[in-house]
Amino acid sequence: MSSSSVRRPVDLDIVRDSYDRVADNYVEMGLGDIRTHPWLKAAIDAFADTVGGLGPVLDVGCGPGTVTAYLADRGVDVSGVDLSPRMIEHARRKYPNCTFSVSSSTDLDLADFSLGGVLGWWSLFNLPRDVLPQVLSMFTRALMPGGQLIIATHVGDEEVARTEAYGGVAVSWTTYKWQPDQLHTLIEQAGLRLTAELRLPGDGQIGPGVVLVAQRDR
Repeated sequence: MSSSSVRRPVDLDIVRDSYDRVADNYVEMGLGDIRTHPWLKAAIDAFADTVGGLGPVLDVGCGPGTVTAYLADRGVDVSGVDLSPRMIEHARRKYPNCTFSVSSSTDLDLADFSLGGVLGWWSLFNLPRDVLPQVLSMFTRALMPGGQLIIATHVGDEEVARTEAYGGVAVSWTTYKWQPDQLHTLIEQAGLRLTAELRLPGDGQIGPGVVLVAQRDR
């Protein structure tokens, strides 16, 4: 049985086009490299250690594949998907030994109990507030018992309409910020148990943000 579909956000095509436009600058600026942020690297290292041997891992919203490739180098059986075809072009060029495909977090066809881990690494903040719970429930169904979910996202209460990003490129998307306690509730309602949390203050590079890790127990 496959996980049920998620309601498609009405602006998905607009968001895709925006990320296609920023993809080249994103790569040229070297963004998304966890090796430059020791605490984010530590979180991904711990995730890699935990999912090792559980089963395949899916990096949802992988961008140009930097974290996907880092996990692969750690011996994790991982593949990446991203909404933006241009991001996936970069990922395939930069990391030809990894597997990447174009897909949205709302359009994934995931079999139940098929994954050892799922990442939503700074990639779920464009999902509207009524869509994120559906995506988390889909992830839960796809995880096998003991499977791990790690997400990282922006902290706050507001919804920020972005009109430019990554060097002034014109974009059109909304960043939905969450308080950690709100995410705790959504994760638990999806059927997962929270196992770790890392809060990041605004430091000029990332933040304020939060990293959350959760496990499917049954």
